Amino acid sequence: MHEVEFEISFGVITISTSRFERHGLLNEPPSDDESGRFLVKEFNAKAYMLIPDSVMEIRRAVLDMLGNVDVVITTGGTGLNPKDVTIEAVKPLIEKEIEGFGEIFRYLSYQEIGDRAMLTRAFAGVVKGKAVFCLPGSLNAVKLGAKLIKSQVRHILTHARGLK
Repeated sequence: MHEVEFEISFGVITISTSRFERHGLLNEPPSDDESGRFLVKEFNAKAYMLIPDSVMEIRRAVLDMLGNVDVVITTGGTGLNPKDVTIEAVKPLIEKEIEGFGEIFRYLSYQEIGDRAMLTRAFAGVVKGKAVFCLPGSLNAVKLGAKLIKSQVRHILTHARGLK
């Protein structure tokens, strides 16, 4: 079956308290944000934000960005450190979780890095016909996530919008 044709706009949010403390609120990735820079370029993102690891800041940024784009991709804050709160911030906003995204992400990561892949909490879901993907902060993880997102984002949005 052919996918429905429509434009897809992307936004990227880097979640990093240390970078935020160094650079403040930015609309483009700083030079030390390799992952954010990669995502902005790879998806020709129309929006970018750098924010600290804060549940309220993350929720506000994701919701604000969803008002302007079809897909939000976050990078950072998905680990097991007590300061990593991206998943805790985003999960309550999600109407439908895309469990397979995290499962496939961890499976492919396992093939690359072995048992350490179990530590990743890569996550995705749908909010009002739009998609949110939460990726770890490492450049390798972001490249893997980008590959998965690119392969299925149109299909995901088509279903999320009830177009299929």
